[in-house]
Amino acid sequence: RMPWRMVSLGIVLAAWELAGRLQLSFALPPASDVLAGWFAMAGDGSLAEAVGETVRPVVVATALSLVVGIALGVGMGLSGVAERLFVGILICLDTAPMAALVPLITSIYGIGFAAKVAACMLLAVPIVALNAYRGVRSVNPLLLDMHRSFMGSRWRAVRDVVLPASSTMLAAGVRLGVAGAFVGAILAELLIHTSGVGDLIVYNRAIGKYAEMYAAIVTYMMLAAVTLGLLRVLERRFG
Repeated sequence: RMPWRMVSLGIVLAAWELAGRLQLSFALPPASDVLAGWFAMAGDGSLAEAVGETVRPVVVATALSLVVGIALGVGMGLSGVAERLFVGILICLDTAPMAALVPLITSIYGIGFAAKVAACMLLAVPIVALNAYRGVRSVNPLLLDMHRSFMGSRWRAVRDVVLPASSTMLAAGVRLGVAGAFVGAILAELLIHTSGVGDLIVYNRAIGKYAEMYAAIVTYMMLAAVTLGLLRVLERRFG
C-alpha cells in the first residue's frame, strides 16, 4: 500500500507544479516555490514557533476531551437517565457549525488560550463521547450478566468487561477526537484570534506570499496526518 500512496502523492505534486507553472491563478504557486517557502520559514524559526503555539491547545484539549468524553460515553451507555440528558445535546454539538459557536466561546473565554482549548473541545468531546456511548451499548449483555453472577461490582464491570469489549469504538473515537481538536485549533486561530499557524496563513495571504501560506497549511495538515497515523498504528498493535 505504501508504494501506491507515494505514487499518488507524486501525481498530486506533479499536477500542482504544472498548474503553478502554467500560472492558472496568481494565488497558486508551484509546489517547488512552496517547498522553498517552507525552508525559509523553517530556517528563521517562525514555522516551528507557530506550530508549537497551535499544538499546545490541541494537546491540552485532547487530554481533557478524552477524560470528559469517555466518562460521558460510558455513563450514557450504562445509565438511561444520562442517556436522555446528554445524547441529544452531544448530537447537536457534533453537527453544529463551528462559526455559529464562536460568539459563545469569545463571550465566555475571551480570545486567549482558554478560548482555543474550548474550541478544540467543542469539536472533540461530542465525537469521543458518542463513540464511547455506541461502544458501550454494543457490549454483549450476556457478558455483564455473567460478571454480575460472580458478584462483581459495577466499577469492576466497567473496568473488566465494558471498556475491553468496547475498545474498538473507543479507539475510533480517540482518533476522531484528535482530528477534531486539530480542526478546532486552526478554526479558533482563524475565527477568534489570529495566532500560531493561523497567523502565518492570514499574514502571508494578506501580503501576497502565497508560497509561505501554502507551506504553513501543508505543514499543519501533515502534522495532523502523522499524528492520526501513529494512533492507528498503536491501535493495531495494542488492539
